[in-house]
Amino acid sequence: MTQILPSADALVRLVPDGAKIAVFKDSGIPMEIARALVRRRARGLHLVTVPTSGEFADMLIGAGCVSVIETAGVSLGEFGPAHAFVRAVKSGAIEIRDSTCPAVYTGLQAAEKGIPFMPIRGLIGSDLLGVRPDYKVIGNPFADDDPIVAIPAIRPDVAVMHVPRADRFGNLWISRAHELKILAHASVLTLATAEEVVDDNLALDETRAPALIPGHLVAALAPAPNGAWPMDLPGRYAADTGHRRAYADRTRTPEGMAAYLREVVFGETVAAG
Repeated sequence: MTQILPSADALVRLVPDGAKIAVFKDSGIPMEIARALVRRRARGLHLVTVPTSGEFADMLIGAGCVSVIETAGVSLGEFGPAHAFVRAVKSGAIEIRDSTCPAVYTGLQAAEKGIPFMPIRGLIGSDLLGVRPDYKVIGNPFADDDPIVAIPAIRPDVAVMHVPRADRFGNLWISRAHELKILAHASVLTLATAEEVVDDNLALDETRAPALIPGHLVAALAPAPNGAWPMDLPGRYAADTGHRRAYADRTRTPEGMAAYLREVVFGETVAAG
């Protein structure tokens, strides 16, 4: 049965240090969960971005929460590079496991199906095979002279997500973000925040049921209005572009990142200058 917890801070107590955490890049970015992990001073996390990330990964890296990141890329998009990520990679503060967007999904799909690996095309001849010894070139058992790459299953300990609506039975309404189903199927635990948690059973609504992650896959959820802020939540609110721009500017240095975390995440007053 899904636990209904009072806040994201209570939710992240279920995430142990060293956990492998998966997060989707687009709809329902669980920024309040990221802030709660920073407040909990989580350490040694293995972050799997599905397949890329921005502020979610950068903030956790800047706060010292991440030791390994498996990703197809981390950037702030139109606001420029993810400065904490860049600093950590250059300094060796984190281990980066380079991947591609299709390879990340392939690894998750293997875990979703309960198999040890899945094959993928398109990587042979790339530099990626030189830095990912766990990606194996194998022969196609059904054809001669047809090598293919086997991607090991990615089995996260925890999938985290933010959804527009959930119910007290643990059902998560994900709207069009069907990629979130892959995360829930592939991961050991699914933890979610929701804009609202309603009493009605969403699974009984035929118009919503096809876009649900069912409660038996959800370990715990918590209400978190504006839980994707400053990112957008389609159908609810737009991204706070002013705040995103300010984040990119303020986190150019470690000192700026520390000040941002104190002010925005911990709610402390930061002196000007």
